[in-house]
Amino acid sequence: MKSVLAALLVSASFVAVAQAPSVKVERAWARSTVQGQDSTGAYMTLTAAEPLTLVGAATPAAGIVEIHQMKMEGDVMKMRAVETLALRPGAPLHFAPNGYHFMLMDLKTPFRAGASIRMTLRLRDAKGAEKTQDVTVPVSFAAPASHGH
Repeated sequence: MKSVLAALLVSASFVAVAQAPSVKVERAWARSTVQGQDSTGAYMTLTAAEPLTLVGAATPAAGIVEIHQMKMEGDVMKMRAVETLALRPGAPLHFAPNGYHFMLMDLKTPFRAGASIRMTLRLRDAKGAEKTQDVTVPVSFAAPASHGH
């Protein structure tokens, strides 16, 4: 009986580890929209506990979600889609206006300040296994006050 109990405890600890979030998500927010606007950005800081690659995201609130990067090229700010982003263990990756962000397009309804949306991050580990992580993203006019970068 003790060996069965010990086996169950060991199994339970593996289940708890397997269900633990792969990425710490902080300061998540999405920009509110005005009538007729069909796209917006979502921002957050992601910190992985293990080597991971962000391969995409999805939300029922938008038909298309892409990872984008804004950067200066000479005197011109350019935005381009990025297929994947490496997440190094312990190194925060900031998604912020004028940098990396999630571009949410073909919005299903306007994003109203005070609401929130659900997003699912798609990640790949060092062994090539894909996993997902759900995130609740508050909607606001601007970055939360504690969003200091």
